[in-house]
Amino acid sequence: MTANALFSPFRLKSLQLKNRIVMAPMTRTFSPNGVPNEAVADYYARRASGDVGLIISEGTGVARPASLNEANAPRFHGEAELAAWKQVIDRVHAAGGVMAPQLWHVGAVPGQSGWSAGPTDSPSGRLTADKVVGTPMSDADIADTIAAFARAAGDAKRLGFDAVELHGAHGYLIDEFFWDATNTRQDRFGGATLRERTRFASEVIQAVRREVGDDFALIVRLSQWKGQDFAARMAHTPAEMSDWLEPLADAGADIFHCSQRRFWEAEFAGSELNFAGWAKKLTGKPTISVGSVGLSGDFISAFGGESSEPASIDGLLERLQRDEFDLIAVGRALIVDPDWARKVNTGRFDELRSFDRSALATLV
Repeated sequence: MTANALFSPFRLKSLQLKNRIVMAPMTRTFSPNGVPNEAVADYYARRASGDVGLIISEGTGVARPASLNEANAPRFHGEAELAAWKQVIDRVHAAGGVMAPQLWHVGAVPGQSGWSAGPTDSPSGRLTADKVVGTPMSDADIADTIAAFARAAGDAKRLGFDAVELHGAHGYLIDEFFWDATNTRQDRFGGATLRERTRFASEVIQAVRREVGDDFALIVRLSQWKGQDFAARMAHTPAEMSDWLEPLADAGADIFHCSQRRFWEAEFAGSELNFAGWAKKLTGKPTISVGSVGLSGDFISAFGGESSEPASIDGLLERLQRDEFDLIAVGRALIVDPDWARKVNTGRFDELRSFDRSALATLV
């Protein structure tokens, strides 16, 4: 199949993209004490030079004490940190790229190194339904966290970024408010229904929108699965998915970034649409699909030690051509090969690289 659909432009508000390829946000922890250095700037600039349409940064912590669970994950607050991010976006723009930072709060999720910045923030002090790890956030904690997301988004716009993404997926803080296993609050930020539990995310989106204005693109990343439970599902039917996504769209989300372990898998029985396809159908908003693009194995298995080989993208092209979703995020393939997009565009499929866990040890 031809790759024309993949290499057509996409425009929405502040986003002016030359193609439909997105670099997925992937935590790398190469920012010493939370400050991106020249190697990090080089890493993103190489993907811009390689013709990635939109680069979404690794998760960056907002201004809450325990927004991050690794010491060398980057922060998006503080004088030195923001000055470093200014260098990153200037390098990306100089290379012809477009970039959005992903704004992140890890909630109750621990890191892999054992490092901790202190007591965690979480809706109900739970990592899972059965595991209590702290105390519920107070009203003041929630208000301060919402304000921290908004400030970070405003800083992103002032630094010259082209859009911003909120990390509302994978069992981290925003997602913990969605999930009934981790949100058992009895106040207005809780509730028996998924629609009720969208309030925190909706208020974050509204605060960000007030800060950045109407013309700055706002992406929200979502997932059914959690790092705590790969089989978790919050929306079992299209109606439940509407209850989840419609309040977020009404609050000001422009694009839904819909994370699956395997993008080709149908979301609900009786339809071939994947998560991003259903999100677009239900809300009318543009969507980004993601999940094991261009590789043989899914990323959970790969990070567990299983190698992945380059795989056909014909199924991806078919879905783009029938307008199931608008953009496709590529993860591991871009970790190992900053020129992945250019190689695909010129048909150099025999030059695509395999992925194994050793690639995580360096920034290529």
